[in-house]
Amino acid sequence: MPDLSGLPAGFLWGAATAAFAIEGDAENRGRSIWDRLCEQPGWIADGSTARVACDHVNRYEGDVRLMRELGLDAYRFSISWPRVQPGGKGPLSAAGLSFYDRLVDRLLEAGVQPWVTQYHWDLPEELQDAGGWAERDIVDRFTDYAVSVHAALGDRVRHWATLNEPWCSAWLGYGSGEHAPGYGDHREAARASHYLLLAHGRAVAAMREQAPADHQLGIVLNLFPFRPDAGVEGADLGRVERAVDRLDGLQNRWWLDALLEGRYPGDLLVLLAGHLADVIEDGDLEEIAQPLDFLGVNYYHDAFLAAAPESDGSEDEEAGPYPGVTGVMPAEARGEETAMGWPVTPDGLRQVLLRVGRDYPTAPPLVVTENGSSWDDEPDDAGPDDAGSDDAGPDDARSDGGSDEQAGDDPRRVDYLYRHVAAVAAAAREGADVRGYFAWSLLDNFEWACGYSQRFGLLRVDFETQERTPRDSFHAYRRLIGAARTAR
Repeated sequence: MPDLSGLPAGFLWGAATAAFAIEGDAENRGRSIWDRLCEQPGWIADGSTARVACDHVNRYEGDVRLMRELGLDAYRFSISWPRVQPGGKGPLSAAGLSFYDRLVDRLLEAGVQPWVTQYHWDLPEELQDAGGWAERDIVDRFTDYAVSVHAALGDRVRHWATLNEPWCSAWLGYGSGEHAPGYGDHREAARASHYLLLAHGRAVAAMREQAPADHQLGIVLNLFPFRPDAGVEGADLGRVERAVDRLDGLQNRWWLDALLEGRYPGDLLVLLAGHLADVIEDGDLEEIAQPLDFLGVNYYHDAFLAAAPESDGSEDEEAGPYPGVTGVMPAEARGEETAMGWPVTPDGLRQVLLRVGRDYPTAPPLVVTENGSSWDDEPDDAGPDDAGSDDAGPDDARSDGGSDEQAGDDPRRVDYLYRHVAAVAAAAREGADVRGYFAWSLLDNFEWACGYSQRFGLLRVDFETQERTPRDSFHAYRRLIGAARTAR
C-alpha cells in the first residue's frame, strides 16, 4: 500500500473514460472524425472500429454499480459531440442528451460525482469538412455546443473540463497524422493549437455567465517531461537537448503559458511564425487566459530521446512530425516498459506536479485526470474480431455489471497504480496543490489508433460477450480508496 500521507482532506478518487472509446451505439449518433479514420485501411492497429466498443450506452447502469463497488468518489467521462449535436450545429438532440441525463442521475444516486469533459477528440465530421480545428469558425461552433451542454446538465454536474489533451488534437491529429483526422501538416497543427485554446477560453467565459457559484471549470492537458537519454554524450548531446527543449515547448509550455500567463513562448512563436500568420488576433490571448478552478494533468510516462544514428546534425523545420525536431529518436528502454512501449517512470509524475506550481505560481489546484498502464496479460482468446458483436444485447453476459470470476493476476497494473499514487502523495508533501486522482481507465476500451490491442482497464472487458471482470488492480484500487478514507 502506498504512503498516502500529505494528501489533502477531501482528496478525490476517481476513474476516467472517453465517449468514443466506450459508448458504442453508433447508429444513434452522428459521425465523427474517428469514425472516418476507422474506415481507412491501416490506420487502426487491429483493424477494429468503435461501433460497439463497450456498449456502455446500453450497459451504463451495470457500469455505475461497479463504480459504486469500487468506491469511487467521482467518474470522469466525456460527452459525445456527435451524439448530442449531430453535425456540430443547431439545437441539441433530445435523444442524444437523454443518455447523459440518465447516466448523471444514476451516478448521483450511487454517490459518485460526475466530472464532464466536453471534448475528447470526437469532432463531428461535418465540422472537419469545414476545416475543423484549423479554422477560426470552430471557436464559435465549440462555444455554442459547450454552453448548450452545460446549460442542459449543469443543474446536476458541478465539474466541467472543456478539452481533453488539446496537444493530441493538434499535433497527433493534424501534425503527425497518428490520430484523427489523420493529417500530416505543420501549418494545420499550429493553427489548431491556437484555435483549440481560443475555443476553450471563449467557452469558459460564456459558461461562467450562466454557471452557479459552485461550478468548477477547467481543462485537461497531457504533460510530458522530455529528457536526453543517459547514454547521450559528446556532439550528440547538444542536438538532443535542443530537441528536448522544442518538444517541451510544443507539448507543455505552449499550453501552460497561454492558459496561465496569457502569452505564447517566444521561441515557439519564432518557430511557428510561418504557420501562424494572420491567425493570432488582438485580444485572443486575453480570452484564452480565463481564470480556472482546476487544471487536469494527464500523465503516463517520461519521454527519453537519443540521437538518430544517421543524422548529420541538420535541423529542417519541415521534416518529421514536429517542426524543428529532427535527428533524434526515442531511446531504447533501460528499464520496465508497458505493452505500449512506454517506460514506467512514476517519479516523473511527482516532478510534473511540482513543476506546474514552481513555474506557474498562479496555477489553480491540480487534479491527475488520467494515469494508467496497459500490459500483455490477457488470455489468448481475448481479442475481438471487430470491436465485439452487434448481437450482444444489454441482457447478455452479466449485464448487471460484472463477473464473480477473477480476471487473473494483475501485478504490473497494481504496481504501476501504487507507485504513481505514491508519487502524487510525495508531490503533495513537497507542496504541490493536488486535489484528486483518476485512474485510466475504468474499462478496457477502444484505445484510439491501437484499437483493442491495448488494455488499460481496471475492469477486463470481453468484447465478444461484453462481460466485465474486475482485475486485481480493481480490487487493489478499492482497498487503496478504503484506506485513504479510513485515514481521513
